[in-house]
Amino acid sequence: MSDCIFCSIDRSRVVAENHLAYAIQDGFPVTEGHTLIIPKRHVTDYFGLSQEELLACNDLLNTMKQLHQNHDTSIAGFNIGMNAGEAAGQTIFHCHIHLIPRRIGDVENPKGGIRHLIPGKGTY
Repeated sequence: MSDCIFCSIDRSRVVAENHLAYAIQDGFPVTEGHTLIIPKRHVTDYFGLSQEELLACNDLLNTMKQLHQNHDTSIAGFNIGMNAGEAAGQTIFHCHIHLIPRRIGDVENPKGGIRHLIPGKGTY
């Protein structure tokens, strides 16, 4: 799709790829090293991916995780997430998976992780 930013990505932004997916650094990173894993085929969200695309994306997630940890010893964990649908916060309707490096002390209390998307639900 010519009007999709991920279908017409500037190839200079690609930091890794395989036959079905590619990785770029997020344009609005949550933390240093925030990376997006994007299938090459235009598909709206995670639920539309084929098994082969799922495996290709998973391979890049693992590759990028290892690269980040090899280059930044302050990384102590990761959040992996995706938004599926406008109600879930999706703004670019081409599937993309966020790989967000986490460091000790980057938030006051990390317990609950992604549960903090909805205020008051992360603390339990």
